[in-house]
Amino acid sequence: MKVTIVGAGNMGRGIGMRAVAGGHGVEIVDRDAEQARALAEELGGSATALRPDDPFGGDVVVFALYYPGIKDAVREYADRLAGTVVVDITNPVDTETLDDLATPPGTSSAEEVAQLVPEGTPVVKAFNTTFAPTLVAGEVGGQQLDVLIAGDDDTAKEKVAQLVADGGLRPLDVGPLRRARQLEHMGFLHIAVQQPLGLGFGSTFKLHS
Repeated sequence: MKVTIVGAGNMGRGIGMRAVAGGHGVEIVDRDAEQARALAEELGGSATALRPDDPFGGDVVVFALYYPGIKDAVREYADRLAGTVVVDITNPVDTETLDDLATPPGTSSAEEVAQLVPEGTPVVKAFNTTFAPTLVAGEVGGQQLDVLIAGDDDTAKEKVAQLVADGGLRPLDVGPLRRARQLEHMGFLHIAVQQPLGLGFGSTFKLHS
């Protein structure tokens, strides 16, 4: 499949590396065209850079952006999202307090995004509990990364799960899109403990049975 990644930052790099490693085509989109070009060149393989006004070719479009900027980007690119699967990776941390989520109780960034995409466009929550350095490495301490996935469309989740698995990671379907609320709280907790525990954004959550 082809994957369009909006955002040429650290998470865009990490997810792009997994996608390229899995043999998928990758398009990088960023308002800074030079940054998009540099990341595509770094990723190598089939990765290419798009200009902001180019049409998207991805079956899956990953918005690797911060909150609330992700909502602005979804609005900006809405006319290019029909027929795709949209992936929200965001942890909507309150940037003023850094001590809570910015989303109102009873919702999530992913559910807000779902209200902004074209009708019939599925939104999937994924990658918000994995940090960029661990995605680049593809593992933590020799352990395969778990990627928790939530969404209301089973076919869309299967596409994202295939992308995850092809990149050497383990996809775990945790339920409907409303589970994104818990995933975003989980992601926030993971961020919050990095400094106190000296983890350096190199940790991961792992489910064992």
